[in-house]
Amino acid sequence: MAIWNLGSINLDLIYEVPHIPGPGETLAALGHQRFLGGKGTNMSVAAARAGAMVHHIGAVGADGDWAVERLVRYGVNTEHVVRVDQETGSAIVAVAADGENAIIINSAANVNIPQAALDAAMAKAARGDTMVFQNETNLQAEAAVAARAAGLYVAYAAAPFSAGAVAHVRPYLDFLILNAVEADQLRAATGLGPADLGVRDVIVTRGAQGADWYGQDGHRHFPSIKVTPVDTTGAGDTFTGYVLAGRDLGRPMAEAIATATRAAALMVTRKGTADVIPTMDETNAFSPC
Repeated sequence: MAIWNLGSINLDLIYEVPHIPGPGETLAALGHQRFLGGKGTNMSVAAARAGAMVHHIGAVGADGDWAVERLVRYGVNTEHVVRVDQETGSAIVAVAADGENAIIINSAANVNIPQAALDAAMAKAARGDTMVFQNETNLQAEAAVAARAAGLYVAYAAAPFSAGAVAHVRPYLDFLILNAVEADQLRAATGLGPADLGVRDVIVTRGAQGADWYGQDGHRHFPSIKVTPVDTTGAGDTFTGYVLAGRDLGRPMAEAIATATRAAALMVTRKGTADVIPTMDETNAFSPC
């Protein structure tokens, strides 16, 4: 089994700030670091570190060799990451002292992935594999249709959120993950709650309040693990990658979610994105105070 991830690849420029700046406010950063990131990349690295075979489908510019090399170092197959004329995607992330963040994204190469890259990947995918995509690239609908036709388990992380984007791919989905705010926005737009969407597995993440899984056997709540956060960037992506890896490796969904909860809790105690996503050994050894 394998996970095929149509996902973004970014250079993350992370600035530590006293607080998230308001309109017109200028802040002096307390520190600055560079990381590999993007929601797609974070999910690929998380799933690989959780033990899954992960194939990343994406694009970088001529300036992106470093990102591809780092993905390979972290155990991600990059055969279907292509070079395009646009620059590699990037993000500016402001992280406040309480761990909250604000993010500005430059999509660039991420929204110029050629159809041929997706087609080449789907030609190698096998029935029962997993396809996951987010809203930081192009070709989401094409990926959903192709993956459904090929018999893959189709997973969607609906961020950055768009109710219209969800509506476009919902008929093809087996798995939908979104946060509590996004779930409320989707309900406002469609009148449908998580249990009413017609998707086999829906997970609503609730930060410090844990997560809710709406599956074929009904609703189950998973409490969070209490930690002192230093940076929440990438925690949701870590959770998603771990859940999908656990399922792909044949573990029950409840077990996959419980492990993902531990990984995400450990992640928020670290500063950074893909480069600091915990391994399975670190997740299993994690003993929060």
